[in-house]
Amino acid sequence: MQTASSVELRVIGERCCVEPSERRLSPRQASRLAGDLQLLGDPVRLQILDILASRPGQVCVCDLEAALPVRQPTVSHHLRLLRRAGLVTVQRRGLWAHYTVIRPALDERRKRLRAYLESL
Repeated sequence: MQTASSVELRVIGERCCVEPSERRLSPRQASRLAGDLQLLGDPVRLQILDILASRPGQVCVCDLEAALPVRQPTVSHHLRLLRRAGLVTVQRRGLWAHYTVIRPALDERRKRLRAYLESL
């Protein structure tokens, strides 16, 4: 049981917890980090990035399709999302597409996520 002297009195409208000026993560930063996590939160996209990052040059889409546990339309969908996010680039040669990871973009996301997770 609390005594009257141990109860803090607040003014109406006054916050009891975090003041807006005390927030460490802005809405814009939160949105950006959430987008990064959502993009990287899919196992197929992680596998694609792993394959591309482990190869020094370009990887043909046919090799990606053979290495992944999903069918071609799903591989194409995930590659399109990675392209839109700026993490991979594509070069078309006839009927085939060859993909490469964009290292600076991957490094930027890695730094951003690491910095945030280390701040927790």
